[in-house]
Amino acid sequence: MLKGYTLPRTPRGTSSLAPKPPWHYVGNALAVEYEVNEVVAATFLPDGLDLVSSRCVAYFIEWQYSSETKEDFLDPVCSQYRETIILLSAQFAGMPVAYCPFIWVDQDVALMRGLVQGWPKQMGSTWITRAYDLPSKANPIIGAGGKFGATLSVKDRRLIEAQITLGELTDSLPAPNFASAVNVRYFPELAAGKHGKPAVHELVQLKSRDVVVAPIWKGEATMEFFDHPYMELPDLRPTSVGAGYRFSFALTVDDLTHLRDLRTNDLAY
Repeated sequence: MLKGYTLPRTPRGTSSLAPKPPWHYVGNALAVEYEVNEVVAATFLPDGLDLVSSRCVAYFIEWQYSSETKEDFLDPVCSQYRETIILLSAQFAGMPVAYCPFIWVDQDVALMRGLVQGWPKQMGSTWITRAYDLPSKANPIIGAGGKFGATLSVKDRRLIEAQITLGELTDSLPAPNFASAVNVRYFPELAAGKHGKPAVHELVQLKSRDVVVAPIWKGEATMEFFDHPYMELPDLRPTSVGAGYRFSFALTVDDLTHLRDLRTNDLAY
C-alpha cells in the first residue's frame, strides 16, 4: 500500500512533498497597508465574494515551520522559507473576509502546503531586513525609529520594494489580515472536452488555532510596484500607501471550512 499525504506516495510515505497536518508555523512579518483602484480590484475576486473597500495589505514574512511528528527546524533547509502575500478586503455572505489574488514563496514544500489550503502560491524571491539582539549599525532596532525593508522578485524581475520606519506600539494588526482569508481550491481537468470544467473548484476559509502574536510595531511606510511582462500584480499597485507594521506571530493549521462549491454554486456542501 502506498502512503503519503501529498504526492509522491510511496511504500514508507516519507517522500511526500508535504506531510499530513498539523502544520506549525512561527514568523517575523512586515506589512504595508495601501489603497488600490476599487474597480480593478473587484475584477480579481472569484464568484461568491464582493469587494468592500479599496484597502489592501502586502505581507512579507520570514517563516519557520515544523510538523507534528518531528522537529523540522533542526533541518533548516526544510523548515525555513520567505513569502509575500497580497490581500484584498472582501466579504462573503455579508461576513468580512480577506482574499488573496497573489502569493509568492521560495520553497516547494511551502508551495504544496499552500495549494492544499487554496493559496494561489507561485515561486518568488522575498527578502526582509532582519533584526538581531545586539547593538550594531547593521542591526535595526525593534522600536521607535527602527527601519526595515522588504523586496519581492519573480522570474528574476523586481516586483515590489517596501520600507517601514517604526513609530509606536499598537494593539491592532494590519487590515485585512489572513486569519479571515477565503481561498479558492482549484484543480483543472485535462481530459479532452473538459478543460473548462475543473475537477475541484471551491471557496474555503482558513482555520488557524493556537495563534500567538508578539508586540506589534506600527509606523510610516513607502511601497512601490514595478511593471512585469506578464505578472498582473502591477494592476493592483498602490494609489496611496498607509501604515507599515512589524510583528512576530505563531499559529497551527490543520483544518479549513468549506463555503461553496463553485462548480454547482452550492453553499456549505
